[in-house]
Amino acid sequence: MSRSTVSLPPGYFDGIYAGNPDPWGFTTSAYEGAKYDATLAALSRDTYDAALEIGCSIGVLTQRLAGRCTRLLSLDVAENALEAARARCADSPHVSFLRAAVPDEWPPGRFDLIVLSEVLYFFSRDDLARIAEHMVRAVKPGAEIVLVHWTGETNYPLSGDDAVETLVARTAGILEPHRQTRTERYRLDVLRTLGAAP
Repeated sequence: MSRSTVSLPPGYFDGIYAGNPDPWGFTTSAYEGAKYDATLAALSRDTYDAALEIGCSIGVLTQRLAGRCTRLLSLDVAENALEAARARCADSPHVSFLRAAVPDEWPPGRFDLIVLSEVLYFFSRDDLARIAEHMVRAVKPGAEIVLVHWTGETNYPLSGDDAVETLVARTAGILEPHRQTRTERYRLDVLRTLGAAP
């Protein structure tokens, strides 16, 4: 299987959603539902003041995260996906959405929760390094970063394991692994800040 050597562009995702409004079965898959359950269970706090979700897709996880956040900003590169996410979360005015392509378009502000679910392997190592730089500047003291990624074969720039390990290595000294679990199909990692954020 041939891997892309560069981060996947926004047009790749626009094309996917143009052909299927739920291309990964987020609304119907028992696997996705169980993974979302595990993601929410991994959060150590009942409520986070300011949260950031990178790659919200059609907002299925966003809708569930909303109940644990005072403010939640969710990003995606595909406008079709964002339209669906906005509709799904229409009764949650504390959730806002932004079309943005990280690392070039990282939002301002600092957060005590950052969630990256099934997105890191879409990036090259160089772009993951830039994401790590943004992340360590964006975390509040005591913040948590939740990473959830499929570990099967893909033709994306990186595997789930390579992507997560790259980000962990790039944030070492600022963030440290707090919880790491694996199932047969995905890994879930929670990182926490060490002391005061820079």
